[in-house]
Amino acid sequence: MHFSCISIVTTSAPPAWGGNAKLGASEPPSCCSFLMLRQEKQQLSLLLSLHCLPSVHSALFLFPRFPSPFHISLSLSPPPWPVSDKFIEVDNRDMKEKNPWHRPVTIIITVIGVIAIVALVTVAVLQNKPLSQKYKYGIVLDAGSSHTALYIYQWPAEKDNDTGRVEQMHSCKVKGPGISSYASNPSMAGESLKECMREAQRHVPASHHSETSLYLGATAGMRLLDLENKSASNKVFLAVADALQKFPFTFRGARLLSGQEEGAFGWVTVNYLDDRLKQEFRLYGNDYQLYTHSFLCYGKDQALRLTLAHQTRTGLGTIADPCFHPGYNETKKYSDLYDSPCVSDRKPQQAPSNFTHTGIGNFQQCQEVVKKIFNFSRCEYSQCSFNGVFQPTVQGKYGGFSAYYFVMNFLNLTDTSIPLESVKEKLARHCATPWRELKNKHPDIKLKYLAEYCFSGTYIITLLTEGYNFTSETYSTIEFIKKIKGSDTGWTLGYMLTLTNLIPAEAPDTPPLPHAGYVSIVTVIALVLFVLFIFSLRPLWPRCSKQPQIV
Repeated sequence: MHFSCISIVTTSAPPAWGGNAKLGASEPPSCCSFLMLRQEKQQLSLLLSLHCLPSVHSALFLFPRFPSPFHISLSLSPPPWPVSDKFIEVDNRDMKEKNPWHRPVTIIITVIGVIAIVALVTVAVLQNKPLSQKYKYGIVLDAGSSHTALYIYQWPAEKDNDTGRVEQMHSCKVKGPGISSYASNPSMAGESLKECMREAQRHVPASHHSETSLYLGATAGMRLLDLENKSASNKVFLAVADALQKFPFTFRGARLLSGQEEGAFGWVTVNYLDDRLKQEFRLYGNDYQLYTHSFLCYGKDQALRLTLAHQTRTGLGTIADPCFHPGYNETKKYSDLYDSPCVSDRKPQQAPSNFTHTGIGNFQQCQEVVKKIFNFSRCEYSQCSFNGVFQPTVQGKYGGFSAYYFVMNFLNLTDTSIPLESVKEKLARHCATPWRELKNKHPDIKLKYLAEYCFSGTYIITLLTEGYNFTSETYSTIEFIKKIKGSDTGWTLGYMLTLTNLIPAEAPDTPPLPHAGYVSIVTVIALVLFVLFIFSLRPLWPRCSKQPQIV
């Protein structure tokens, strides 16, 4: 409850107190009493009975503050000393204080406080709002010899030091063989890509379609076709380009990658994903010493042709192949076997139309057959791999991907910590497995691939040890890998990394205010709120400093 106060001041010092028979006290009491008598209409009468005020000249009385004007009548009972005998009336209209929350100053302070709080919250929300990450996208089609694969990559639009941190976000394997297989019907090469391209449309945000670059890189299959029939190769590329240009992406062209480029881009991919390249500096703004060489005709599929060509060089009607399982028996055409520039000049003159391909499943004999497709006798350098090609000493770590991984993974031989001799023993047991038993054990695998795993595993081990000169001590430095950090290993990511150096970066989103400005604004608003809070407590400050005195 709020109180007003009034002072009653005596006209003279009180005399010595001689007792109060009315109260029956032998010593002067130290209190005063007051009694509310009545309230009639707007008149409030308050009778104060001043029994005693010894040794004081004034007394302070508090009484409630009422919302409406009223009169106070004070009647002092006669004390033993003289006081003013005037009847005092106090008009509440002269004394009352208005409600502080109705004052203009208070309203202004309140409005300013609300505005300051809203401003503080708004600045804090906007300044600390999560910044949306901008991305760019790119699509690369890997047109290999046996199949085509599509890869979608994304990287931050605001690149670090001109090199975007590229990550694979989706991949799609094109149904059917590689585009080089459509040399006789080029339009089908472009048609085969449409399903994966429609899939790419769904994965890349529609708002980014027009700015997404689309590339196609062709490797060994098209390199061979280009050597054999350049006109057919050009028609395939034209058909592919025509099909890709119909999609909403920015088509950057279809091109034939050299073997050196494919090797270099593959090196970049593996080292980038495995954090062997420092991602904080510009990738191609630095020099790297890199050895790369592509052995055309020595991919897995063409190497198999070479071994079969070697075994059928005399035009036999039947061959017993140690690289195929016991019980394997298939009739094949000579024309299909020699339909490749890698073996076309080796076709026997008097060869029949067909030959019977049987298997005997012997790893050691298979390895001897495989070695015959290499030439280890000629080397004009200090050291060579095979076919007279220079190769530096094997050192450091190596990654085997694509066919290396898929073959060794099927054979359960991706763990290179296994001794090399143990690897050969496991291969020997696999090759000796009867063909019928193998088909029953793996009913979901295509027979073509299943039949070739013995040859493929033997070829890989022979190539690594006899061709690239890995030994029992250095074999463990090889890692057979499919993916690193969610991205497929291969040349396509390295290719995209190179291309991102050519794509201008966007300015990154930044907070509305610099950090210093943000801190300054928050500090000022906080000080304003503090001052307003102090002023809001003003109604609670002592209110008796200026009170009317009655004498």
